[in-house]
Amino acid sequence: MATISLPTKDRSFAPYTTGEPIVLPRKGAAPTFNRVAYAAAHVVADPLADNDPWLEASVDWDKTIAFREYLWDLGLGVAEAMDTAQRGMGLDWNGAKELIRRALEAAKRRPGVKIACGAGTDHLDANARVSIDDIIRAYETQIEAIEGMGGQIILMASRALARAAQSPEDYARVYGRILRQVKQPVIIHWLGEMFDPALAGYWGAADHYAAMETCLAILQEHAGKIDGIKISLLSKEKEISMRRRLPQGVRMYTGDDFNYAELIAGDEDGFSDALLGIFDAIAPAASAGLARLANDDVQGFHGILEPTVPLSRHIFKSPTRFYKTGVVFLAWLNGLQDHFLMIGGQESARSLLHLAELFRLADKARVLHDPDLAAARMGKLLAVHGLA
Repeated sequence: MATISLPTKDRSFAPYTTGEPIVLPRKGAAPTFNRVAYAAAHVVADPLADNDPWLEASVDWDKTIAFREYLWDLGLGVAEAMDTAQRGMGLDWNGAKELIRRALEAAKRRPGVKIACGAGTDHLDANARVSIDDIIRAYETQIEAIEGMGGQIILMASRALARAAQSPEDYARVYGRILRQVKQPVIIHWLGEMFDPALAGYWGAADHYAAMETCLAILQEHAGKIDGIKISLLSKEKEISMRRRLPQGVRMYTGDDFNYAELIAGDEDGFSDALLGIFDAIAPAASAGLARLANDDVQGFHGILEPTVPLSRHIFKSPTRFYKTGVVFLAWLNGLQDHFLMIGGQESARSLLHLAELFRLADKARVLHDPDLAAARMGKLLAVHGLA
């Protein structure tokens, strides 16, 4: 246990004493699950790069790949080059392509591990007028590169398509063209506007249920080319509604960082698999909980995962797009990287009060690996800001 003085909302400080941390699994055979589970993994910035952090992304490749090894050791798959890695929010396509190449090479040394890689259209000029054909060609460029490296595709939502599309038929045209070409079934990602405001109105409708009809029609027509769909709308009701209507053999991957525990556990009509940014931050708890679920210990699963939900809701609170700051902050507290710096300078995207509450919630969720180390690092952060 450790005691640290943390700032509070009334502009004072109060002592906080940590509890018992989660017991980290021993090195050995990775656990097996009865759910497919991907963690959308972050990248580790290079703190010694001579660059302008807001303009240039410099990645510490060794630490970044080591983090993926840590996830694989816990039995989790890696969803690579997604928004958790600041894709399109600091990490451009060239950086993402290098990340994918290095991660796929590491995966080849680990038979049986899962990895899927994001393909999008983010190399298009954000200020240029583009056509639907331009967007199709952009998807094809990234898919060709990833498939050429032997990677499975996560078909990311396209900001360019959200701008250019005039109707749901434009979405059907783009996705239909791409899905007819892919070499193996893909995961489609429907990322809501709470994660990326530029994706408002995706699938051609502002109303999510209306948008769902277009998406489901595409899934039905091309079901043989689709492994599953990840929806990130932070609504369990919408996810369950869509899950019950999926074509046979198409998985629902929950991207709901507010309600993941109950969605993964499921109900009498089915369950969701997982592709979650929060699994980056709570990987040991996610692994232990999923192992309990695989042994039909539903109570044990909820006992481990439910205490992490308040932490996740805090990390992903509005503006949700800044959740990456909390994910990297927790990796630093847990000794999984040596600094709290991010590409794009996004370590400054959340307040000290937010980070102090994150510390408390992480402890209550038992996901601080070493409370003494975490408290020492939290103290250093406060000291840097003149609050020691």
